[in-house]
Amino acid sequence: MARTRLLWLLLPGLLAAGCAGGGGKADLEAYIQEVLARPAGEIEPLPSFRPYRPYKYQHLALRSPFQPPRVVEGPSGGRQVPPPDETRPKEFLESIPFASLTMVGTLEQDGAVWALIDDGSGGIHRVTVGNYLGKNHGRIVAIAPTRVDVVEVVPDGRGGWIERPRTLTLKGLQGNPESQT
Repeated sequence: MARTRLLWLLLPGLLAAGCAGGGGKADLEAYIQEVLARPAGEIEPLPSFRPYRPYKYQHLALRSPFQPPRVVEGPSGGRQVPPPDETRPKEFLESIPFASLTMVGTLEQDGAVWALIDDGSGGIHRVTVGNYLGKNHGRIVAIAPTRVDVVEVVPDGRGGWIERPRTLTLKGLQGNPESQT
């Protein structure tokens, strides 16, 4: 038991002597001095950002893209028409979208009136009442000196077909709001 007391008395002294040794402190001081002597690094400048320009949404009157489309009621009041004849041989201008076509003039020969239509790639085509143009089965129903009236047959959204009138105006008159349909 005397030995245990002696050990308990010597233990704090031994621990204090181990911590009091100055050998490790000199190394630490030298390392701190070395780190402080290193040259300071440069901080990269902040990247430049373009200023934020807010976008003003101006299409509030249009249908929301998150809502299902409404059933289209055509100008004919939703009157059903027979489906277009898919077996009929297609005319050349039926392979071109209606928006790409432009009326560039008219001709009259032997009492027949012909409209001259630009196909958008420089080709001019002669058409008359009864010819077809555009991708929606558009049939020419009237030709005037400044316009060509067309009736397209389009799906009504319910599995049927309706007629939709369209107009091609003479090329120089397209800026006139009264001449567009």
